[in-house]
Amino acid sequence: MRRRVGGVGAIQKQQLAHARFKDKGSEMADDQLQQLSKQMETFRSNLQEFAGKYKNKIKKNSQFRQQFQEMCAATGVDPLASSKGFWADLLGVGDFYYELGVQIVEVCLATRHRNGGIMNLDELRRLLIKSRSAGPKQEDIGYDDLLRAIDKLKILGEGFRTIACGSTKDYIVQSVPAELNVDHTKVIQKASTTGYVTITLLTNEFGWEKMRAEKAIFDLIREGLVWVDEQFEGESSYWFPGLQKA
Repeated sequence: MRRRVGGVGAIQKQQLAHARFKDKGSEMADDQLQQLSKQMETFRSNLQEFAGKYKNKIKKNSQFRQQFQEMCAATGVDPLASSKGFWADLLGVGDFYYELGVQIVEVCLATRHRNGGIMNLDELRRLLIKSRSAGPKQEDIGYDDLLRAIDKLKILGEGFRTIACGSTKDYIVQSVPAELNVDHTKVIQKASTTGYVTITLLTNEFGWEKMRAEKAIFDLIREGLVWVDEQFEGESSYWFPGLQKA
């Protein structure tokens, strides 16, 4: 019986030691969390000081603005979260992107009759710069600015999205609520280099059956994104007017 009592006592001691160890571990974790929180608060404070010092450069220089956005992301700060508040009051950055978003919508609507609702990001930037130059002098806009502004337009539904085709410049902007699947996206990405595709080109490029390529193309035709040329080098070609290089 004594051995049994001793065994129970040893187990109790182990449990007590384990509990103390667990408490100590929780205490250390809490200390580390507090230290990390203090570091983040210090970084945010320095970020605000930096923003106040360079706010004119942030507003006017698109590349500098992109770098600032990346610093903000590292601290969990989103200066675009609202058009009002500290960051908007300090920088006007929130207002800048909301105004840019409105201008993007205007350009997309004005060109939809000829491009079907898709265009290269580079073409969108060119048209925006042209339209903005007609009014008072405004800040420079970069590709990163356009991508951030378009991302904010998601609040309008599925009508606005971007399709990546390579580098930062090589994005396609979709401004119509078309239901695009993976095959449709591949066709558009392929057409981004030449402005058109053919059934033969798609079957050779992706290893698709002819029927699969035709279905993807006919879906895009039905959405009004494609023009058909039946006199192109022996077989029909399918042109995306918004993707043709200016």
